[in-house]
Amino acid sequence: MKDKEKDDKKRKNKKDEEKSKKIILWILIALLTVVLAGSIIFAIVKPKEDEDTIGEDEISYTNLIKQIDDGNVEKIKMTVGSTTVKVTLKGEKEPRTGIVPSTQAFIELVQEKVQEGNAIELIQEKPNIFLTIADKAFTILPTILMVVLFVLLIQMQGLGDKGKVYEADEENVKTTFDDVAGLDEEKQEMIEIVNFLKNPEEFYKMGAKIPKGVLLCGQPGTGKTLIAKAIAGEADVPFISMSGSEFTEMFAGLGASRVRKLFDKAKKMSPSIIFIDEIDAIGSKRTDGSTAADADNNQTLNQLLVEMDGFDSEHTVILLAATNRPDMLDKALLRPGRFDRQITIGLPDMNGREAILKIHSKDKKLADDVDLKAIAGDTAGFTGAELENILNEAAIIATINKEKAITNKDIDDALKKVTVGVEKHSRIMSDKDKRLTAYHEAGHAIVSRFLETQKDIKEVSIIPRGIAGGYTMYKTNEDKYYISKTEMLEKLVALLGGRASEKLILNDISTGASNDLEVATDIAKNMVTIYGMSDNIGPLSINLEKDPYQMQLFGESMENAIGKEVKTLIDDAYSKAQSILVKHIDKLHELAALLIEKEVISAEEFEKLFEE
Repeated sequence: MKDKEKDDKKRKNKKDEEKSKKIILWILIALLTVVLAGSIIFAIVKPKEDEDTIGEDEISYTNLIKQIDDGNVEKIKMTVGSTTVKVTLKGEKEPRTGIVPSTQAFIELVQEKVQEGNAIELIQEKPNIFLTIADKAFTILPTILMVVLFVLLIQMQGLGDKGKVYEADEENVKTTFDDVAGLDEEKQEMIEIVNFLKNPEEFYKMGAKIPKGVLLCGQPGTGKTLIAKAIAGEADVPFISMSGSEFTEMFAGLGASRVRKLFDKAKKMSPSIIFIDEIDAIGSKRTDGSTAADADNNQTLNQLLVEMDGFDSEHTVILLAATNRPDMLDKALLRPGRFDRQITIGLPDMNGREAILKIHSKDKKLADDVDLKAIAGDTAGFTGAELENILNEAAIIATINKEKAITNKDIDDALKKVTVGVEKHSRIMSDKDKRLTAYHEAGHAIVSRFLETQKDIKEVSIIPRGIAGGYTMYKTNEDKYYISKTEMLEKLVALLGGRASEKLILNDISTGASNDLEVATDIAKNMVTIYGMSDNIGPLSINLEKDPYQMQLFGESMENAIGKEVKTLIDDAYSKAQSILVKHIDKLHELAALLIEKEVISAEEFEKLFEE
């Protein structure tokens, strides 16, 4: 707990420092704007020399020259270096203020008149030292502000010695492999890297070379960053972490400079680990550099390639990088000698999910009825981050309900909240909409019940959640790594069960099936184009997202054939869904009536309908 509090305090101090820099930056920008605006206004609004606009205590330059020529000036008082003069005319007690364009030329003019016989008293005073300093400061203030602003911008962009980019956590990282669950095989592979960082001499004696880079690939939330920190914690070495987007910001050439400084710092802290999250931001495939942004990105990537080649045995530095889009990376980055290893961090299986739930439930109060194994069984396909979020939402629900511990119902409610959305009891549904929703969801449930490959029904509800007017939840009994053609075909039938029920019972259709149709169309399209599951099209993989010009190989006839095949799959699935509902129409009416009455039907209540 002390280490966590220390890290939180350090993180807070860093945020406060960055916030203070931003405040200072905006203050300087405001001051610079005010000074520049004042200078411009002062330059535009000059004193008028029109006689009609001069006040009684002022005198224009043309009138001043005329009064000197006529011999009406008794005394002139001026400050050295100033163009402002005080003129006392004969017969007047109070002096008038005037402005002369050139003090030197004016003094010479007065001296000439004195020599000609005019009795003019010329007094020249030394300037006030404070006013002189203030005047000079005001003159150079814009320059000073611009210099300070430029320096601050450079520091905030990471080019200075104390830039935020290099504010790495140089203390030993406390995360270890004990904090990582569901990644047993990945941890085993990483042990070699940990051993190298702990005892590099043993590997050098055998002639082994340092693995320069390890690329972690996987979906968001699978634990790529966590396992990278665990490696650093196990090896007890500094861990310098950066995001790929931090390398390129405002200035051109900044990314390459940051790459150099990052690797220089890591070498000084050797043995150490550099971790770059979302490396595809700087490691994506190089382009022709036709734009300034492309050229800068290419320069940053080239510098990264050079730095990875520059590793030597004197510096034990390993580069870890994470991405969920490995197909976007440049091939030069992926070759052996740079990223020697590519490790895929997959979704956890049932045992892995149970272990992850145990870790995240350590600091939470769980009731006796909570079965983490059952929860793991209901969350197939969930990442570690999603499982953590479910437990956190359950804790929030239990706190709001003022319970002593988190119950199984709280976790179940949290799971529905995350997957389907928040319950909206306040939404008032008309009887017509309620009946339509009941038959729509009953259609999904009845059709799925008589499809062999579809999952068992867990719950059917017509209470609005999120954007859905109702929902049908399924049990996830097993982890699936492959999906058969039969299963995908029956998935189409289950998706179209709601639309088929609307048409069959109400003799009308609604917009409620729009998402079902969208998902079904995508599945049918992928079956034909990507998975090669169409007998008419053949075993071809046509992925237009990866290669938009791939269709040109087959011509327009192939486009027409694909469209026709997709439509045939949807039509057949819709027809089969209607047939199942017609055969079991009595159960459809019973389930819809029960939904209208109770709004939520559990798995036990659903199965009881068929037992009777």
